[in-house]
Amino acid sequence: MNAVLGPVDIVVLVAFLASAVAIGLFAGGRTRTLDAYLLGDRDLPWWAILGSIVATETSAATVLSVPGESFGAAGMRFLQLPLGYMVGRLAIVRFLLPLYFRGDLNTAHEVLRDRFGPLIQRAAATLFLVARNLGDGLRLFLAALVFQKLSGLPLAWSVGVMGAVTILYTVLGGLRSVVWNDCLQLVIYLIGGIVAVFVIVARIPGGWPAAWEFAAAGEKLRVFDFSFDLANPYTFWAGLVGGAVLSLGTHGTDHMMVQRYLSARGEREAARALLTSGVVVFLQFALFLGIGVLLAAFHSLGGEAAPSRPDEVFATFIIRHFPANTGLIGLLLAAILAAAMSTIASSLNASASSMIHDLWLPLRAASGRRAPLAPGAALTLTRWLTLGFGVVQIAVGIAAAGFAATVVSRALTIAGYSAGLLLGVFVLGAATRRVGQEAALVGGTAGLAALLTVQFVLPGAGVRIAWPWYALIGAGVTIAVGWLAATVVPRRTTA
Repeated sequence: MNAVLGPVDIVVLVAFLASAVAIGLFAGGRTRTLDAYLLGDRDLPWWAILGSIVATETSAATVLSVPGESFGAAGMRFLQLPLGYMVGRLAIVRFLLPLYFRGDLNTAHEVLRDRFGPLIQRAAATLFLVARNLGDGLRLFLAALVFQKLSGLPLAWSVGVMGAVTILYTVLGGLRSVVWNDCLQLVIYLIGGIVAVFVIVARIPGGWPAAWEFAAAGEKLRVFDFSFDLANPYTFWAGLVGGAVLSLGTHGTDHMMVQRYLSARGEREAARALLTSGVVVFLQFALFLGIGVLLAAFHSLGGEAAPSRPDEVFATFIIRHFPANTGLIGLLLAAILAAAMSTIASSLNASASSMIHDLWLPLRAASGRRAPLAPGAALTLTRWLTLGFGVVQIAVGIAAAGFAATVVSRALTIAGYSAGLLLGVFVLGAATRRVGQEAALVGGTAGLAALLTVQFVLPGAGVRIAWPWYALIGAGVTIAVGWLAATVVPRRTTA
């Protein structure tokens, strides 16, 4: 072990990892059916779903990279984005949530099957599975980099340890384990963030007054920027419009989030959890952005040179300045792991859910094997699928070590394409009856082509568009081309 982690820190870290497995064991004792494993018997309280939503959308990249944003030129202007997230959540409750509580659905993609047919369901599920497991494998790699620095373990071992513990409690307890672990992990990384604030302020010459004066003088506390610049991700318009559409896609059509709504005791409870989560996410972003502003004050007023990469500034401070062998470094490492593991566990359970309900069981029935899969066999298969997706994400995380940082960043962006594309298909299905599944597929393909053009072709021509607009572009092109294609491609009646 690296000397950064003292015995007390190791005890704190081991206690956190053991608690995650213990929750999985406890939840597993109540899991006897596929519905219990994947949807918690549709009986989870709204406040637990709220905690799970927030923890799931908070990855280790949020905990480490968001302070890097406010450390740099963006300051607190990043907060314009979660304002858009709240608007998007309102739209989800009004337009999309009712779709998921019609009938007895198991996945978000079954809505598309009922509207378009099985081909769209399979295409959406495949896109979801590829995007989720690629993106979350890369997020596992980014979190493992910090774990490696603090623990001294080789990177592959760091990826493996984090992945193995997450797989274990997810396989054991299913969604109940994931949700209750998410709640625990949310508390841990918020406590870690609050502790970090006081440790940083204690290291700033002049303390709180000096930090506040520095932030005000450097316009670090400015929240709103009403300029219109498509290349700038931190304007009011990018935050409000781009953030709202992005949230519509990530929280309205991504099965990882929809699975939580379906596990609620009803539509009203799901809406309550989703809307309240928007406020909690806003406050959470304010906390970690504040950490970045304090770190900027520390480096400016204390004279210590900052790391060359802003997204490394928080991790570097933890390593250099947190008091050794007091448990605080172990707590912060547990907080970073908690943020990563909450996202990965949710990804594994949602991937298994989509694979079994969107692909395996429908294809099994279509092949002529009409006898339903026995409940015990279905549950066992789903556990094996969860394990399989975990192995895939660990493999992606280990492979990412050989990629350049720019490759990882671009791959994460590509993994986020699904939000806009799926949102476009959902809108085509909900807003019109003239678009069939072939036209919807054409629209989705065009949306993907447009996003690839925006990210890889336009910058070469000197045109840059900031990432908050990507979901809007993907959804907009999908809707427009799908609508136009419906005039050329005849609509077929679905079975």
